[in-house]
Amino acid sequence: MRKTFNIYCDESCHIENDHKDYMLLGCVSSAYNQVKRHTERIKNIKTKHNFYGEIKWSNVSTSQYQFYKELLEYFFDTDLRYRAVLVDKKKIKNDAFNQDYDTFYYKMYYYLLNHNKNSMYSYNVYLDIKDTLSAYKVTKLKEILNTQFGVFNNVQNIRSHESIILQIADLITGALAYNLNNADKKVKAKTDLISLIKKHAPKGLDQNSDYNENKLNLFFIELR
Repeated sequence: MRKTFNIYCDESCHIENDHKDYMLLGCVSSAYNQVKRHTERIKNIKTKHNFYGEIKWSNVSTSQYQFYKELLEYFFDTDLRYRAVLVDKKKIKNDAFNQDYDTFYYKMYYYLLNHNKNSMYSYNVYLDIKDTLSAYKVTKLKEILNTQFGVFNNVQNIRSHESIILQIADLITGALAYNLNNADKKVKAKTDLISLIKKHAPKGLDQNSDYNENKLNLFFIELR
């Protein structure tokens, strides 16, 4: 039996005309047989901090800083992995490639998910339900990733409250987006969490990681 990994995907600032400089597609991956273990341990951190809501970057506040700090420390201390594709939207020139924004969007998802995949393993992909187009997105990604014959077993939508690991993807993707898109950063709890993430990024958070970096892999697309 092939080893299987679950990949939980989130996105931020991905709407074409949202007046944000960067769009981000991010994912957290876990070995399938470790998902339950990670879920229980993260739930224990929530209980320790009397936190009963959903883990979200938008919910980070001064009063919850220690909780979110411990979550990130847990991520960096375990075998969970994060990868993001980051795009400077000012450089998107779809007309030059005779494509629309949706086509570009799916190309970016391909780069996110197809990076360094091992043909000896299999992968399940879970996308956060964002809007009424979520079902269409899953169908399209199945076509692109070739789920019938490739290493991707399954691509499906889930709601964020159904997966605590998906919520971790939201937290890290949100932090990266905030770092790139909010020039006037005022929330100290958020900037402190970003500083914590930076300590684990040898090349910083504004340029490509090394290709084989597994823990926190950032890929800034070079659009030509």
